[in-house]
Amino acid sequence: MLDETIQISMLYDFYGPLLTKRQQQLVDLYFNENLSLTEISSQVGISKQAISVGLKTAERSLKEYENKLGLVKRWETERVG
Repeated sequence: MLDETIQISMLYDFYGPLLTKRQQQLVDLYFNENLSLTEISSQVGISKQAISVGLKTAERSLKEYENKLGLVKRWETERVG
């Protein structure tokens, strides 16, 4: 789980501005602020299910951006190389 959290956080750093404002908010609260779905639900005013769907959609979008653009992979290669 930690690896997935780190991966999504890194993808969010690179591609976050390409997400909708709502997706940005959900990803930030869940992955960066480490809030539970219940905490986010009470703060944002939508159901836990809606948050879960929004997070999955955002994660899928972030991974698709990386597959198409490869910025994180390039950054990691340059950092190591």
